[in-house]
Amino acid sequence: MKKNIRQFMIYLVVGGLATLVEWGLFWLLNKPLSMDYRIATTIAYALSTLANWFFGKVLLFKEKQNIWKELGSIYLTSLIGWGMNLLIMWIAVQKLALPEMLSKMGATAIVFFWNFLVRKLLIYRV
Repeated sequence: MKKNIRQFMIYLVVGGLATLVEWGLFWLLNKPLSMDYRIATTIAYALSTLANWFFGKVLLFKEKQNIWKELGSIYLTSLIGWGMNLLIMWIAVQKLALPEMLSKMGATAIVFFWNFLVRKLLIYRV
């Protein structure tokens, strides 16, 4: 149990760093560059997934794996997280008329748990 709590706490740091990447990119693409929130979400999510993998590799999931297989697994499972992200964004922006950045924050919070569980239980099995 202590190991799981410790891993989750470290993943909060990993996820926090990746979230800064995602939110920063989303804001930059959506506001100053006036990109549609769905495209901005997709680009920011794809690049923050790479950041999440990198930070996770450095701080938490240090198991030796073939880097291409590992990245392939990360991005394959992240497709579901991306779909969740877009669906949450669409509901929040289109149906609930919430601001795009606030919607992005909510989507990130929900998808965070999916990402942690998939990495812990399926990809790294730790």
